[in-house]
Amino acid sequence: MPKVKTKKSASKRFKVTGSGKVVHNRAGSNHFKIRKTSKRNRRLRKDTGLSDAMTSRTKKMIQK
Repeated sequence: MPKVKTKKSASKRFKVTGSGKVVHNRAGSNHFKIRKTSKRNRRLRKDTGLSDAMTSRTKKMIQK
């Protein structure tokens, strides 16, 4: 059986931590920053964990 290729778009968006969780950047931080509060912009800077339902599917896409 041939090797399964990594989905390059997914590997650029997601990262697997040492404990096996998948983290990603939050959406909505690229433009229209003036109309968002500074508290909201601070929250958007931080990575967040992926839900358990999406984690197994994402790990298959990024082969980790």
